[in-house]
Amino acid sequence: MVMDRAKAGVAVEIKQQKRPDLVAEEIKRLITEKDLKPGDRLPREVELQALYSVSKSTIREALKSLEVQGLIKVTTGPNGGGMVVEVPLDRTLQLLQNYLFFKDVTIDDIYTVRKLLEPELAAGAVPHLTEQDFVALEASIACCDRPASGHGVGGILKQRQEDVNFHDILAAANPNPFLRFSCELINEMIRQLIEFRNDTPESEHQRFGEANVKIHKAITRAARARDVEKVRELMVTHMTEAPRYVKRMKGKLRGRLILDSEIRKKLRTRSAAPVVDAEED
Repeated sequence: MVMDRAKAGVAVEIKQQKRPDLVAEEIKRLITEKDLKPGDRLPREVELQALYSVSKSTIREALKSLEVQGLIKVTTGPNGGGMVVEVPLDRTLQLLQNYLFFKDVTIDDIYTVRKLLEPELAAGAVPHLTEQDFVALEASIACCDRPASGHGVGGILKQRQEDVNFHDILAAANPNPFLRFSCELINEMIRQLIEFRNDTPESEHQRFGEANVKIHKAITRAARARDVEKVRELMVTHMTEAPRYVKRMKGKLRGRLILDSEIRKKLRTRSAAPVVDAEED
């Protein structure tokens, strides 16, 4: 295709990769070929220099690029170097949100996808749920099954966070890694990208919470009975009803990019999230 355009006299720009980028690609190849796992260390800088016949600065730029991508963690000192890490969910969310910033994504869009994925996620998790999982599900429900009045907005939003956590527990039990990742990513979007107006009546939050508690209890009972089809049916109902509550609560997507510092702050203070936090389910 490029050759055809060149023959036609159309200017074709061929982008040349910088040397650090090429080395970063080679290090990715090394990780794959050696089947390195999170926690495994890369060869030392001096070894990488010799392996790729490049300068120390080139190696360091390549490692920094991979660190920014979330693939490795670089430490300094005598025993420093690169270590393979699992790409964190918040880094993936940041990249996705950067992309969605230029798209017209609505709450209805998010819940349309959830309605397709969450029932299959929950149904697939049922055979794999352990007693420990059920204890966690019931603890999440118990957190929301008590009046939040008297604890201010923070108490209400903590319960909305627990509504999302309920779905994360189900996600963790599902053996399909891609489905699990997709749902966890959406859950994180809900935590970080959906906010409510300050004048949303507390009664609307309570009404939403009560509805969540009711359906979560029903899902948990059906899951304990290992009734896969009932769990799927209940989750469809849940994902159909939830966006109606969100709209009544004047929920909306954030209209600006999330900074890395904001993500880190939210991860540290999730249990006491400020007014701009998630809704959900």
